[in-house]
Amino acid sequence: MTQPAPAATCLLVFGGGYLGLEAAREAMRRGDRAIATSRDPERRSELTAAGVIAVDPTDAAALQAAVSDASAILITAAPDGAGCPGLKALVPALAASGAYPDWIGYVSSTAVYGDRAGGWAFEDDELNAASLEGARRVRVEQDWLDAGRGMGLTVQIFRLPALYGPGRSPLDRLRDGTARLVKKPGQVFNRIHVEDAVAGVFASMARPHPGRAYTLADDEPAAADEVIRGAAARLGLPLPPEVSLDDPSVSDAMRRFYNDSKRLSNARAKAELGWRPKYPTWREGLESILAASSPQARP
Repeated sequence: MTQPAPAATCLLVFGGGYLGLEAAREAMRRGDRAIATSRDPERRSELTAAGVIAVDPTDAAALQAAVSDASAILITAAPDGAGCPGLKALVPALAASGAYPDWIGYVSSTAVYGDRAGGWAFEDDELNAASLEGARRVRVEQDWLDAGRGMGLTVQIFRLPALYGPGRSPLDRLRDGTARLVKKPGQVFNRIHVEDAVAGVFASMARPHPGRAYTLADDEPAAADEVIRGAAARLGLPLPPEVSLDDPSVSDAMRRFYNDSKRLSNARAKAELGWRPKYPTWREGLESILAASSPQARP
């Protein structure tokens, strides 16, 4: 993670999924309290077991109390056809409680940039989402910025590419047999390790820039098949089946990544937040996952 910095005394994460839980854990590592929401009772039990205060976002009273306690709010829940569930739940809770958090962060996606045919994408570029999911993110980004201005609150946007980490990586897909080798000449994209994504969020809390968007990505765009080949070689496993992009075994999420080809600049986050990825390429990221899961796997 980045250097210790002033952080929230209580972080509320709307969306206690993979990224949300890691953000909550980081808050607790820094000595702060963490609250996370989930509609799933089983997931709330998992959050509680991890030391996180779990809240059902459909419980208006509980959510209002959580908002009142929070000095920072991070929204990781994905939008749906009706917009951002976090916006719809949190804005009324903020108004009802009279709470004034120091910082609000919305986790978006680099899908907002659309396809760049392998070219570079920067935060101030015109957004040109090529997918329904990307178009929803564009709309919700603006909704959150408008809400922040309307309430006089600091809102930050974080655009993330493919997120990976322990339990969610090419290594895991190779081990469980779900990895596929899809070759698309010229196609590249970036990734971000979950630790680096969380570090970028906390760096923003320490150096807020109201209304600013940041791309949190690693330093090396790479083709997906290059990463799969490297991961398979590192594990000593055979390459997975080579399939076409329209093969049913290719998930919709993976297909969306292949539809866009772009290189992501993380220069703004480095310059303004003092952030640097601990895992600048997929190689260091995968090595860290191997080291964490098996000490004997250290290179």
